[in-house]
Amino acid sequence: MFSGPLLMSLIPAIVILLVTWWFRRMNFPLFARIIPGIITVIAAIFLFYIGFVNIRGFEGAAYGILAFFLVIFAVISFIMAKKQ
Repeated sequence: MFSGPLLMSLIPAIVILLVTWWFRRMNFPLFARIIPGIITVIAAIFLFYIGFVNIRGFEGAAYGILAFFLVIFAVISFIMAKKQ
């Protein structure tokens, strides 16, 4: 059912979402709550760059798909952080 880049992105995504949820539960300021999402977006941009410039081909495309799923989970993290 799950394979490839989606499965690879689920492991850090679960950690990111749990950290965001914990920060929200501890009533940290908004900036502290969005830090996991910011770090995820930076990592996704870095992975996309590595996959596009250095690796190329099918493996590079896998890096791009991994970056895409990480950005989706970062957006979910931002939404979770903004909720009261």
